[in-house]
Amino acid sequence: MSKYSISLSDAKNWVKSWRTNPPTELAKGHLIPGEALSELLATEGVVDVRAYMGVDESGTQKLIFVGVDEDGKDLIDDTHLIYDRTCPCPTFCDPTSPIFNP
Repeated sequence: MSKYSISLSDAKNWVKSWRTNPPTELAKGHLIPGEALSELLATEGVVDVRAYMGVDESGTQKLIFVGVDEDGKDLIDDTHLIYDRTCPCPTFCDPTSPIFNP
């Protein structure tokens, strides 16, 4: 298990929450741990990454990452983890970035 992974149950609940009751104030961006992406891309069979939007139980907006195989299918099974641990902006922002406030 990775320190960046979440359960399928959490992922499903967070995605359902986003789709049925989306936040009124959308995040401007998300800080994504590079280590999490590296770990996901290094997993056997993963050629791409798909991100799903979600909202956790505390109302924090999330990006949920899954590996994708060469056929474009999500890899969600016992050997392929679901990743999160992203940090939404605000609070994890770079206000000096030219795309923070375009």
